[in-house]
Amino acid sequence: MPERVRIFDTTLRDGEQTPGVSLTKEEKLTIARKLDEFGVDTIEAGFPVASEGEFEAVKAIAGEGLDAEVCGLARCVRRDIDAAVEAGVDCVHVFIATSDIHLKHKLEMSREEALERAVEGVEYAKEHGVTVEFSAEDATRTDPDFLLEVYKATVEAGADRINVPDTVGVMTPPRMYRLVRRIVDALDVPVSVHCHDDFGLAVANSLAAVEAGAEQAHVTVNGIGERAGNASLEQFVMALKALYGLDLDVRTEMLVELSRLVERLTGVVVPPNAPIVGENAFAHESGIHSHGVIKCAETYEPIRPEDVGHRRRIVLGKHAGRHAIKKKLEELGIEVDEEQLREIVRRVKELGDKGKRVTEEDLEAIARDVVGEVPESEAAVRLEELAVMTGNRVTPTSSVRVRLKGEERSAAATGVGPVDAALRALREAIEELGLDVELREYRLEAVTGGTDALAEVVVKLEDEEGNVVTARGASEDIVMASVRAFVSGVNRLVQRREEG
Repeated sequence: MPERVRIFDTTLRDGEQTPGVSLTKEEKLTIARKLDEFGVDTIEAGFPVASEGEFEAVKAIAGEGLDAEVCGLARCVRRDIDAAVEAGVDCVHVFIATSDIHLKHKLEMSREEALERAVEGVEYAKEHGVTVEFSAEDATRTDPDFLLEVYKATVEAGADRINVPDTVGVMTPPRMYRLVRRIVDALDVPVSVHCHDDFGLAVANSLAAVEAGAEQAHVTVNGIGERAGNASLEQFVMALKALYGLDLDVRTEMLVELSRLVERLTGVVVPPNAPIVGENAFAHESGIHSHGVIKCAETYEPIRPEDVGHRRRIVLGKHAGRHAIKKKLEELGIEVDEEQLREIVRRVKELGDKGKRVTEEDLEAIARDVVGEVPESEAAVRLEELAVMTGNRVTPTSSVRVRLKGEERSAAATGVGPVDAALRALREAIEELGLDVELREYRLEAVTGGTDALAEVVVKLEDEEGNVVTARGASEDIVMASVRAFVSGVNRLVQRREEG
């Protein structure tokens, strides 16, 4: 393997060829500056001859004074090369197809004509004093002997680097290794690769090429590009660093920032399960995984999230364990005893079983609800069952079944709405406690967005003796949240009266 691997970023050229993506000059400049700050070796700024706007964008990036080499793409055609040179680039990336299928159906020329055109293109570009990188388009479907003939001829013509494109992503790592090894052994200039992801093997093939001696790889941020995209910058860089121990002299802690920037400007959304930069790349829900990560992150994380500018998240849901929930509560500054923790875990799993992802805000609401409750062993009122019927032609009606100090009681009532009906039924059910409870304040808050949002209800209750308590209830069901808050408040009023 080479001691150092160059990073040739083509986000602004091949990446912009992603269907539906079109960047303005200002957007290209923004990405180029960030790529330069990150530390890539080469920025392929675009295809200058493609349009006036593309020419101006490449020219602006070339004139920005970046530390990275700025490259422009050109076919082996003089006007393409002239446009790149006029844009002021440091490097011209010239290419021509060499596979028989491209020669026959696209270029309509013979192998000999393609070879001649390749040599002429390299020589003409080299005359302008720029670094020249030559690509044999569709190299991996080209006859290997002819491919080597083309590469040797272009090196002799002055090419500074040779690139091997897997244009339609058909290689496997072993085949890529053998092809690149043969080319590296035959040439005395650096060899590069450009891998597409049609079969999901772009990064694997790029790494195989490096193992075979390639000193450079073409990559794009978030792996964007034609069809299924290109080798991903973030995956390739971190694989070389973490799995191969190579120091690339780049700021890996900027990877997530760079990914988010490209995602925002291109509109190509990064899947949550994307390696390295995806929202779930360092997220853990399983109780077993969460427990392990809390004790020692290396148990389930091959790299540290901070090394790529990410953060670790313990996701709460039906798979969450008590250790993860306890750790999250500690981070939120909420102290609970074992009984309260068991109840919080139960409610979290209950929400998870309904297909809901439990956020930190949800957990905090649940915890406040549980912590504010009178312990079950001391509760004067315990809700056993609640039923509500409502509709546009139905008077809201509710029935409740409660346990009052161990004895079961039932009641039913109507109201102006389902919440009102439920609370009226509760008042009737607890009459035997001798409490005259007035609802002084009612506040509803949707903790998280969506129709299945967890609702938190805050109530202020006052009894006939002037005792006032505030209580909370949380549930994805607004009526249930209201009832929980009311029951919690009644229990606290009873407790206060008994204590005082």
